[in-house]
Amino acid sequence: MMQTLRNIILLLVIGVPAFSRQKITPGVSSELSKYRRAEISGIRYQLAFQVPATKTESIAGMETISCSLKTNAQPLQIDFKQPADHLQALSVNGKTITPKLENEHLVIAPAQLHKGNNTINIQFTAGDASLNRNAEYLYALFVPDRARTVFPCFDQPDLKAHFVLTLRVPAGWKALANGKLKDSTSNGSQTIYNFTDSDLLPTYLFSFTTGKYNQAQKQLGTYNAEFLYRETDPGANVDSIFQAHDNALRFLESWTGIRYPFQKVGFAAIPDFQFGGMEHPGEVQYKAMSLFLKEPTKDQLIGRIGLISHETAHMWFGDLVTMQWFNDVWMKEVFANFMADKVVEQLMGSETFNLQFLTDHYPAAYGVDRTPGANPIRQQLDNLQDAGSMYGNIIYHKAPIMMRQMELLMGKDNFQKGIQEYLHKYAYNNATWNDLVQILAKYSKYDLLTWNKVWVNQPGRPVFDYTISYNGNKIDKLNLTQRPETGAARIWPQAFAVTLVYADSIHTIPVNMNTAGMQLKAASGLTKPLFILFNSDGIGYGLFPADKAMQEQLFTQQSAVSRAAAYVNIYENVLSGRYMTPAELLALLTKGLAIEKEETNLRLLTNYIASLYWTFTRAADRIAFSTQLETALWNAMEAQTQPNNKKVLFRAYQNVYVSEVAGKRMYEIWQLQQPPAGIKLAEEDYTSLALTLALKNDTAATVITQQRNRMSDADKKARLDFLMPALSANVAVRDSFFNSLTDRKNRAKEAWVVIALGYLHHPLRQSTSYKYLPQSLELVEEIQRTGDIFFPASWLSATFGSYQTKAAWQVVQQFLLKHPGYNPKLKAKIQQATDNLNRAQKLLN
Repeated sequence: MMQTLRNIILLLVIGVPAFSRQKITPGVSSELSKYRRAEISGIRYQLAFQVPATKTESIAGMETISCSLKTNAQPLQIDFKQPADHLQALSVNGKTITPKLENEHLVIAPAQLHKGNNTINIQFTAGDASLNRNAEYLYALFVPDRARTVFPCFDQPDLKAHFVLTLRVPAGWKALANGKLKDSTSNGSQTIYNFTDSDLLPTYLFSFTTGKYNQAQKQLGTYNAEFLYRETDPGANVDSIFQAHDNALRFLESWTGIRYPFQKVGFAAIPDFQFGGMEHPGEVQYKAMSLFLKEPTKDQLIGRIGLISHETAHMWFGDLVTMQWFNDVWMKEVFANFMADKVVEQLMGSETFNLQFLTDHYPAAYGVDRTPGANPIRQQLDNLQDAGSMYGNIIYHKAPIMMRQMELLMGKDNFQKGIQEYLHKYAYNNATWNDLVQILAKYSKYDLLTWNKVWVNQPGRPVFDYTISYNGNKIDKLNLTQRPETGAARIWPQAFAVTLVYADSIHTIPVNMNTAGMQLKAASGLTKPLFILFNSDGIGYGLFPADKAMQEQLFTQQSAVSRAAAYVNIYENVLSGRYMTPAELLALLTKGLAIEKEETNLRLLTNYIASLYWTFTRAADRIAFSTQLETALWNAMEAQTQPNNKKVLFRAYQNVYVSEVAGKRMYEIWQLQQPPAGIKLAEEDYTSLALTLALKNDTAATVITQQRNRMSDADKKARLDFLMPALSANVAVRDSFFNSLTDRKNRAKEAWVVIALGYLHHPLRQSTSYKYLPQSLELVEEIQRTGDIFFPASWLSATFGSYQTKAAWQVVQQFLLKHPGYNPKLKAKIQQATDNLNRAQKLLN
């Protein structure tokens, strides 16, 4: 004990925090990250990768790590999640030593280290799973803790560094990285690209891509923006993509008061990219199909603006100021979404913004927050290896709703001033949510710490109820209450609107509710309305009452936002067992197809119709209703005047049709490539239709082969080749395909896997796919370890998303009983993905 005390005193005397000896455990523990943050500074990585022309050949790497240590009292742990044979040579401060790899760390003994500057040289074989290698291109994607799977590094967000990169790639390949291109040389078989020092970045933001790309450049303000893409027929998209980046940059520079904070603007379109986009400074990566739009609808164009604005906003929120630890990963995502929404508002107007915000965020947030697996916005994280499980619809969709409520609470000007102070104070550094709240509190009259507790630190949503009494034809009292849907008593302070609807007018009452109950005094004395719309502005968050008297006029309300808010609220009430049955709601929404004229609302309606039809309707009832639904969709499509509305309804018809007559009609459209009048279909649309035809008519399976022969893009052909066995009429072929997914290498194209699972587990195939469910659950832990951040949730949703039987629900229950100590975050993902299954087997029995 005395010796330990002397060590602590000695460490305090020399100015170093008294950390206990660090254990060497897998991943990056919170304790290790705090120790290294206190010990290590001045990090610089010099990296060189030799990329062979053949995908199966390994990638050789050379690296020099320069850093400064406060003390050499403990071994230095450098993260490297590869077998020992991937390390070929190691020298530390000029001395060659034998590499020691333990529990995913290259461990360097104190005797080889210096207090102060250290230089570590490593020759290694790069792990290539996170390099996403394809025959003609590769791209590095390291979020949240995948950099350590490729090269030795300090893989935590609060150890920012400069990266100097050299790439040796096959001749003819182009390259893009965080830093500017310093020079390039060719020697016949290869091209060597040397990049300048990157800006100060955490490892998860270091990235590059190289391959057979097309290249475009355009001046955006003072920046010469670079764009790499593989699209063979880009059309007018390239100019539109540059323009969207320019719009976002200009808005964000103005709103934040800070010029674009990095040395270059660059981005790449990746075929079948895992995410919508990833915000590497100077080398933003996007899913190609999200950028290159053919015959786009209004919603798709808004979606592209939102995506580009989201990734651009990350340059300030996440890249300039980075969370200290991944428990605050939601901070960068909430601001990226929140600021992207502001760009959309500026470009498209407030009405479009309000409607898009509502339909983008609320259904997705409710889809998690109503489940037993609901998680708070801010979560606990003990080890970075579990960071991927923190991503989901709560941080991407509930968090922007929360932030909008905070802005309403504080006022837009005060909110903006607080955010600007935060960005200036922590520029090129790291910060926590509590750091931000302390700054915002200076600009707010309200107790943000109490507000923060329920909105950010706890899961769930409130349930609102009301009572109303009349004195003759006048309202006497209208009272509102709120309670938690589950869990301990608490309230969600928030603003929303209540609208009284009359035969020839409406009366809207703004509500600021920060108590468990309140009387709307502004309603007293008003004439009795036909019905009441609760949360009519779509801003409030929770399960609001649905007035049954509104059904007759639901689709004729003048405000598109009010209609959308009502659609969302009725659907949520039905899933909660209130208001009406799923069958009644399906019939009601089907009537609305002929009345609703707003494209975004039509998309919302048809999405809800598809969910009710496939998941919340018994198979026999579905067949009985199918003709009515098919007729309603086709007639509504023909009656619409706007081409985008027609296309939304055509896609909904394609989704739900089951009759032989409809099948013949769709086959002729695909075969002759003659869409209904007023609709334009692009190649992607015909590909989607071919896949649907193969699913719904086994004798038409050859349409996939024929569609493939129509195509020229090699990447798109490869995608069809992958999907074909998942749609085979032969059960044995489908079985073999599913079994192949147990091998990690066959899950490399995660976007393709998710699409294939959707077809495998489609309600029309569930009699033969039910047997895949137990093994699908058993694979989740491995998928979390080996896949990218969204893959576990996507795998589960694509598998269980449309099941409705007690037998399927029992598979889930039995799995959870069999694994009582199961990873809590993954258990929550299972509960989220199977919530509709849980509700369906109750609502239908």
